[in-house]
Amino acid sequence: MDPQHLNLIYLIIAAAVATFITRIGGYVLITQMKQIPPRLEAALNAVPAAVLTTLVAPAFVYGGFDVAVSMFVAFAIALGLNLSTLRMLVIGWVVVMLIRHVVL
Repeated sequence: MDPQHLNLIYLIIAAAVATFITRIGGYVLITQMKQIPPRLEAALNAVPAAVLTTLVAPAFVYGGFDVAVSMFVAFAIALGLNLSTLRMLVIGWVVVMLIRHVVL
């Protein structure tokens, strides 16, 4: 086997082991605590919003006019109509398809 391919395989294995250790380490740390400190609980509660922002923000900025409008419509519908997540996503998808096929 080519040494370059072997190095790539070692790198993938090392990344997988590092990811596994950090995930297991966090789980073990939390399970060993009798009570979660308020600052840690606040940080853990902020994780979903932070992850959602890192996924949505680049698409909103670089996805084009149709994607930005559909995200804005889905956000407005989610706030105003209090629909389920699936319905909100379907409406956003319909808006982006309409913009792509009718407007653009």
